[in-house]
Amino acid sequence: MRKFTLMALATSFLALAPLSQASSNDALYKSLGGKKAIVAVVDDFVGRVAADNRINSFFKATASDPKRLATFKKNLVDQICEAAGGPCKYKGKDMKTAHAGMGIGSADFDALVEDLVAALDKFTVKDGDKQALLGVLGPMKKDIVEK
Repeated sequence: MRKFTLMALATSFLALAPLSQASSNDALYKSLGGKKAIVAVVDDFVGRVAADNRINSFFKATASDPKRLATFKKNLVDQICEAAGGPCKYKGKDMKTAHAGMGIGSADFDALVEDLVAALDKFTVKDGDKQALLGVLGPMKKDIVEK
């Protein structure tokens, strides 16, 4: 079960929490560079997570299966795109349901966030845009972290 933790965590930590800037328009989505830019960030982020010895054990099953990995990346792109006000639609579980019983700790969550920040920094995402995306994470942590 823990092997799926990271996949569920990464897929869902950005899911559909409303962003005030993006809720009524696509300004954040456009500022990020649209779907093409989101795909690039997600590709880099997933690579970082897979290489991160603090959390990659949760991700091995997904990373080793090309079909699952492609689905995982698509879902993550859709989540970020929708959260940013873009045209994509994510149809996943809510955070509490998706992470129930997984035993995710604060250190796991924080490591994943660090990997996302590194990916956003690589692509020189503006601080305001980065903070808007990362702002989705704070309220979700209470539903994701169990220990």
